[in-house]
Amino acid sequence: MTGAVVSWSAANARRMERQFLRAPAKPGEAGAGEVVDAMLAAQAQVMSAAELSVGLRMDGANRQDVRDALWGEEPSLVKTYGPRGTIHLLPTAQLPLWTAALSAIPYGPSPFKAGDRLTPAQTEEIVSAIGEALDGAQLTIDELGDEVVARTGPWAGDLVMPAFQGMWPRWRSVMHLAGHRGALCFAPNRGRKVTYTRPPTTDSGEPTLSAEEATARLVRRFLYAYGPATPAQFAKWAAAPGGWVKDVFGGLAAAGEIEGVEMGGGPSMSSASAPVSAWVVVGDAEFPREPGETEELVRGVRLLPYFDAYVIASHPRERLFPGRAYERALAGGQAGNFPVMLVDGVVAGVWHQRRSGRRLTVTVEPLGALNATQERELAGQVERVGEVLEGTAELVMGEVTVGAHA
Repeated sequence: MTGAVVSWSAANARRMERQFLRAPAKPGEAGAGEVVDAMLAAQAQVMSAAELSVGLRMDGANRQDVRDALWGEEPSLVKTYGPRGTIHLLPTAQLPLWTAALSAIPYGPSPFKAGDRLTPAQTEEIVSAIGEALDGAQLTIDELGDEVVARTGPWAGDLVMPAFQGMWPRWRSVMHLAGHRGALCFAPNRGRKVTYTRPPTTDSGEPTLSAEEATARLVRRFLYAYGPATPAQFAKWAAAPGGWVKDVFGGLAAAGEIEGVEMGGGPSMSSASAPVSAWVVVGDAEFPREPGETEELVRGVRLLPYFDAYVIASHPRERLFPGRAYERALAGGQAGNFPVMLVDGVVAGVWHQRRSGRRLTVTVEPLGALNATQERELAGQVERVGEVLEGTAELVMGEVTVGAHA
């Protein structure tokens, strides 16, 4: 594979531009659904972090705007199981693409003992039962479990799944698959209890996507948002088998839908670094031009919360997390477990917020000296975090003492 040489700094600048991180979306430019679509998906195990990820990318927005997009009369977001089987916010308009593509990704071997595993027929039976139970209903996990067992049999309720405080019933092992199939999504909480329902139907007017076309579209959209990227990087993001992903990329390359470039060179890359072959969508190989040697393509300070899509999907990690940041802001090489501070487009610190009523104390630990301009921008970012979370934020500079995902 040969092609133009793209510096990491140019690729990073384009990613940030497309992610609304260089400048947040103006009112009327993009709503929450469009912003999440630009991110591809917003991880939402920690809902406040998802609200912050989306809200920071929208000028003047707060968490209620995100909640309205999720739970309002015409929702533009859906909370469900997304890439890697983890909970995400997905754009409602793209749900047919997501369900078709995620359902097409092969799964690895079951982690359960032979006698505890579901057969393919049992899996299909449970997914069907989940969809039937949730059609027009909002059920708690216990209510849903009762409905699934009633529709399938006692075997679905056998306690075989190791859980945080004991064992879970067998049927819960395919909840993420039910989400990928479009049979399940989250509904508004009932008090403190999580509830589930069936996702809204969308009528795009397009025919149902085949597995092949859906995976091809998802790869192209990933490359548009995070490219240039390698098959291994997409496989990591999607939790997909490496061999299967290589075949998908190979098919797209043979069809002339993606083209190769070389990642290397530029002021943000070591002169000793060898170029790395990567892929972009055909016709999407224009990147920002490199500035002078003392300048950066991306300027400014940004705060990003836990599991922000940008830090999870952007590669190579050693460029986004240079020097001390690679050890301090990653958990065993895994991104997203610490909220991070970006300075001129790279991770340059970690932070943590503690809330008491409407007051938020935001502790920021820079990994290097900040100049006066950067300190002012950091103060503005902290203030913006408070606005998104509907509180008043106070900046404290110091060591972040909490661990990963605290």
